[in-house]
Amino acid sequence: MSPGWWVLLAAVLVTAVLGLAHRARQGRIRPPEGGGASVLDLPAELRERLDGEARVTLLQLSTTFCAPCRHTRVLLDDLARRTDGLRHVEVDLAHHPEWSTTLRVHTTPTTLVLDSGGEELFRIGGVPRRDALAEALHPLLA
Repeated sequence: MSPGWWVLLAAVLVTAVLGLAHRARQGRIRPPEGGGASVLDLPAELRERLDGEARVTLLQLSTTFCAPCRHTRVLLDDLARRTDGLRHVEVDLAHHPEWSTTLRVHTTPTTLVLDSGGEELFRIGGVPRRDALAEALHPLLA
């Protein structure tokens, strides 16, 4: 085998490992930064959109041309429609890019799970895993 084939094989293997690592992180539930619940410094316009009767709000942060964001929207809308006390709100960060820094969001979609007081309970980067999300929400809505 020539050296060029070994380089190509190494590049394919590195790409596969990095892709698998990235995929494993997507959709996982993570606690807020710092370990416990955190009160986010929500912009006033966003705080107004979140006011409501829900015990738990799924705040989906998306961008216009994000394909996984569409999948996340369908999943979260369906879950909120079927679950009492749960609300889904989507925000397009393309219209409010400054909010990404305030909310500590670096990729879309990111879903922040907030209690009725605006405290972040946990967050999910990527498309949420339906069963894991439902299981994590159960004690919050019981």
